[in-house]
Amino acid sequence: MSSTKIPAVVNYSEQKHSVEIREIPVPEIGEDDILLEVENVGVCGSDLHQWTSDHSWPVNYPVVLGHEFGGKIAALGSRVSGWKVGDRVVSETAAVIDSLNPMSKVGLYNLDPTRKGFGYGVNGAMTRFVRVPARCLHHVPENLSFEEACLTEPCCVAFNSLVGNSHIKPGDRVVVIGPGTIGILCAAVARLCGAEVAVLGLEADRGRLEIAKNAYGCDPLIGEDAAEAWAKKRDGLGADVVVDAAGHSITLKTAMKLVRPNGQITKVGWGPQPLNFSIDPIVQKNVRLQGSFSHNWPIWERVIALLASGALNVKPIIGGVWSISEWHTAFEKMHTGQIVKAVLKPI
Repeated sequence: MSSTKIPAVVNYSEQKHSVEIREIPVPEIGEDDILLEVENVGVCGSDLHQWTSDHSWPVNYPVVLGHEFGGKIAALGSRVSGWKVGDRVVSETAAVIDSLNPMSKVGLYNLDPTRKGFGYGVNGAMTRFVRVPARCLHHVPENLSFEEACLTEPCCVAFNSLVGNSHIKPGDRVVVIGPGTIGILCAAVARLCGAEVAVLGLEADRGRLEIAKNAYGCDPLIGEDAAEAWAKKRDGLGADVVVDAAGHSITLKTAMKLVRPNGQITKVGWGPQPLNFSIDPIVQKNVRLQGSFSHNWPIWERVIALLASGALNVKPIIGGVWSISEWHTAFEKMHTGQIVKAVLKPI
């Protein structure tokens, strides 16, 4: 198998649009790894950011993109136990961690500063085979399709943001800024927690906002004035929690306007631009500003259970499935906001 070449979606330099299909060898696996035959891989906003070269994290070029993936085990390393060839699995994203790092020792390996993830630090899954450390694996129940299961990762991002880092209570009013994949999934998780939820977007986001409304029972909002009216509707003070999932620095300014005194802003979207505005409202309102990054093992187990039970349904956000040879079409449809989430299938 190792002599075979397989097509992969490769980000080969920091120059804008430096992504193409390249032939790569099937990965060699180590004794603690498995070789995963990819069934489906989700396209993430971070894949788009690397494609357009407006990302704010170091990339190990050239690298195969893709970190939202599931499939079947094709081969096992010599020291791997508890798994067998053919098992249906999804993989976490922390491909390389330092087990001796203090964060790893308390189970927060996602916050290990030396962590490297699939799709930027090591080769990802927009190809047929990917090398995965066995510690990253989780079982996928038979009743959960791989098209849905490959979205476990963004669901875990949303779950950690809302449940782990925001502590939403039933009856809270929550505004989510940004109707992309993470924003809509954050809204869906907030609804599961019993919150009243609105999703804020732009005029160009109408289609995606309709999905948030029809599939997840959220109020769609266009423009800051509409958002401020919704946030202050109950008692004039603002939203209990504002989730910034937009990926633009300026949206933090909007979040500070919408949050109530003693409320919380949870920032999950990346925005490399300078702020160029004062964050004094955080002080004045006694507001908690909480970052939320990635996820860990217990979050994955909980989210897979929610997906398998149907309590969290990701089907409404999947805008289509494309062959990896059609990666450009899938990227464009997401980049232009025509769809929420694209899923790729290896060839």
